[in-house]
Amino acid sequence: MVYLAYLVAVASAFLVFSPVNSVPTDPTVLEGLGQQARDILARATPAAPHWVIYSDKFVSGVTGPPPVADVTGFNVFLLSFLLVEGAWDKAEEWTTLSAADRATIKAEYAAAGIKVMVSAFGSDDVPTTTNVDPIAMANTMGNWVIEFGLDGIDVDYEDFNAFDAGDGKAEEWLISFTTQLRTILPQGQYIITHAPVAPWFSPNIWGGGGYLRVNEAVGSLIDWYNVQFYNQGVSEYTTCTGLLTASSSTWPESALFQIGASGVPLSKLVIGKPATGDANSGFMDPATLATCVAQAKNEGWTAGAMAWEWPDAAASWISTVRGSAWPV
Repeated sequence: MVYLAYLVAVASAFLVFSPVNSVPTDPTVLEGLGQQARDILARATPAAPHWVIYSDKFVSGVTGPPPVADVTGFNVFLLSFLLVEGAWDKAEEWTTLSAADRATIKAEYAAAGIKVMVSAFGSDDVPTTTNVDPIAMANTMGNWVIEFGLDGIDVDYEDFNAFDAGDGKAEEWLISFTTQLRTILPQGQYIITHAPVAPWFSPNIWGGGGYLRVNEAVGSLIDWYNVQFYNQGVSEYTTCTGLLTASSSTWPESALFQIGASGVPLSKLVIGKPATGDANSGFMDPATLATCVAQAKNEGWTAGAMAWEWPDAAASWISTVRGSAWPV
């Protein structure tokens, strides 16, 4: 037991002192480490950029994640969704696989440098409105992640009525939930991301402070934000200017660099966009989005991009979006 504790301490030291807090690329680093220490390192938060893809659709012949070749170029795959009532869709499919099959898939994805996580809530859940206990739900969901061997969880909170109420209950629910979730899923060992819509970062709109309040309170516990720059209006976030530097007056100061100017680290602001037909608005063709990504990189941004969702977005989509800025 003393030796095992030493190995875990060694793994923790890598997590603390590595400048990128990611898995060492030199295989000799892992020599002499036991399986528990190796597992901790394997779950460590990857360095930016983050190339994220969600999956919520039933695809005939595919249970859980698709073959790695389908998502080459991404480095995070999100099984959607883990709901208040339990796992559904791709998350539920993951539970139907045997432990051996899950381990095999995770190993294949890890070898390709891709983390496998679950996304929680989505548009079907309104946990604040329905008075779900944030502490109890964080315990349940955090332990689900551990039980099913995933790398972390994405908090896709979409309780719009709670946010619109302006009484701060939505923000406080998220703060309590995230704080407790982090106690179950320690930083450096598991990834926790959030997926807010971009307007929730607009200052002086939300009575409870919006996501600027959430970031102020628990941003240090959140590895990055998969920001939804879509479904907010027909012309919102559809040009590089509107997406990056000057949002409309409808949602002021919610473009990428404007959010950064409000105090959210640019390194945590992942640009989220839909594939064709996967959202009501906010679509940009991959080549145009690639132009915006390259422009943002030239201005010092490195966070990455997110796609909703596989299989409409896949390896070819991310290859185009990364373009010459971050070639696959």
